[in-house]
Amino acid sequence: MITLRNLSLQRGTKLLFQEVNLMLYIGQKIGFIGANGSGKSSLFALLRGELYADSGTVDLPTQWTIAHVLQEIPTTSRPAIEYVLDGDSELRHIEETLAAARQAQDGMLEAQCHDQLEVIDGYSARARAAQLLHGLGFSNQELEQPVNQFSGGWRMRLNLARTLICRSDILLLDEPTNHLDLDAVLWFEQWLKRYPGTLLLISHDREFLDNVVNTIAYLSQQKITLYTGNYESFEQQRAAQLELQQSAYKQQQQYLTQVQSFIDRFRYKATKAKQAQSRMKALEKLQRIAPAYIDSKFQFSFKPPVSIPHQLIQLEKISIGYHQQPILEQVNLILRPGARWGLLGPNGAGKSTLIKVLAGMLAPLQGQCIWGEQLQIGYFAQHQLEQLCSTDSPLEHLQHLDPQASEQALRNFLGGFGFIGEMATSTIAHCSGGEKARLVLALLVWQRPNVLLLDEPTNHLDLDMRQALTLALQEYEGALVIVSHDRHLLRMTTDQLFLVAQGRVKNFAGDLEDYRQWLLEQRKMLVNPTASQSQGSTKAEKKRLDTQQREQRRPLQNRLKQIEQELEKLTAEKTAIETWLADPNIYGDNQRVQEYIQRQGLVVTRLQQVEDQWLEISEDLAAVGVYN
Repeated sequence: MITLRNLSLQRGTKLLFQEVNLMLYIGQKIGFIGANGSGKSSLFALLRGELYADSGTVDLPTQWTIAHVLQEIPTTSRPAIEYVLDGDSELRHIEETLAAARQAQDGMLEAQCHDQLEVIDGYSARARAAQLLHGLGFSNQELEQPVNQFSGGWRMRLNLARTLICRSDILLLDEPTNHLDLDAVLWFEQWLKRYPGTLLLISHDREFLDNVVNTIAYLSQQKITLYTGNYESFEQQRAAQLELQQSAYKQQQQYLTQVQSFIDRFRYKATKAKQAQSRMKALEKLQRIAPAYIDSKFQFSFKPPVSIPHQLIQLEKISIGYHQQPILEQVNLILRPGARWGLLGPNGAGKSTLIKVLAGMLAPLQGQCIWGEQLQIGYFAQHQLEQLCSTDSPLEHLQHLDPQASEQALRNFLGGFGFIGEMATSTIAHCSGGEKARLVLALLVWQRPNVLLLDEPTNHLDLDMRQALTLALQEYEGALVIVSHDRHLLRMTTDQLFLVAQGRVKNFAGDLEDYRQWLLEQRKMLVNPTASQSQGSTKAEKKRLDTQQREQRRPLQNRLKQIEQELEKLTAEKTAIETWLADPNIYGDNQRVQEYIQRQGLVVTRLQQVEDQWLEISEDLAAVGVYN
């Protein structure tokens, strides 16, 4: 159990937490959300012992192992897989002791070391490390590659793998998907679902939170409030709470108005003076209800482009790559007004390279690019954050783009991106990654492009800003092409998916769930590419395999029936609760409303868990040939 008692923490002049009391239990998977600067990362630093509370206590079991991702980019020349295995300090200690025992010819100690390796599953450690690296996008050839030969983003993936290999009791993850593509995110979700310890996760990816956590910790106004269920459940509970709070606020305001009116009328009349004085004292003691606010501080929209050509960009039989080595070949695409494309594909398949060609940042190796007249491209790439001038303010960046615009108009515009007051005129040298990303987006929006090319635009953006971007893109009138691991953004803003894989670009007829299944099939082929050829080579072998498959299927099929029965019950209960909560007449009974909301959160969480179990067993059945 993790316990915070009367915790208060201040960083500089900002009070982050005040008298916080919180209990987290073993095995919980908790998503921490809140505005940037609300104290999420500082809380993690407290749990790691890197910060100390101004008052109150933080209690953790002393024997627990806490794992977290190193933020420093490693520069070692150790092979990638060895660097990852270094994350299991107990394994390395046993290996060192074993090597010393062998050198000293100490048979007793050597036997003890082998027993310890057996206990911690040390003999499979290398295979588990390779599995982690494959899941995070590393190829077999890269497992032995020196760490310092990888780019910064890939070294951060190595840091993540090094953390996951540790057999921890508590796993602290602060925005772990920032350096991952969609393929790795999908794999990582499944890994976290199977993680047996206590997970504390900071994330701004709502679908990632929905699929991983069973509790939401909401940081706001120096407090931490726990909500049962995933992010979707939190939104529903929070909305209901805000509605109740706003209703109570209005009722209290009416009461205050009536009492104040009585006081104003009778405080100087002898017959009513005592009553007026009594009511004045009652008002002083009354605990005031604050009005409920749910609106985001980020509000912006894309103005219509100045012009939209009939044909924007056309690629004719082009080959794309670097140093005369093609990554994609025979690409034929026509980007027309109103197109809303999402690019899918494994890491390294060429999605970002294709975006660069569309943006005119990279010339094709072969073929022809045809650009429409009056083309105005807005291109967002992660490297653009580093190209901002650190000595200029957000206001100055905009003034460079449009010297004729009034300062007030620019300030009003920047306010929609969270640059308010002094933030608009302060240099960006000390801005966070999220603030720089918001500024790059602001610069794109101001230019009124008729084509938007966005390569992972939500990295470093918090939930409010992601939602504001999603809403703005839904209303955008130009053509849109997105590469993103944020599935909510892809679902809400695109209507056509393209698969970039195996050297080709082709239309993908399915949705994101179909893409997940496609990835699973690709991984199965990589693990055992000759399986389909080797099975059933003889009649005897085929009979043996059929018998083996039946034996494997029977318990899985029985379990699947149990799960389907539970799914029916949970779905029926969820529908009943939602029907009850949809009745506006029940909101007078606040206690009962809260009980139903809490139950709804538990049901939604359990429903997600059972659906995941159903999917895993279905995949296991498919693997043993039930659908053949």
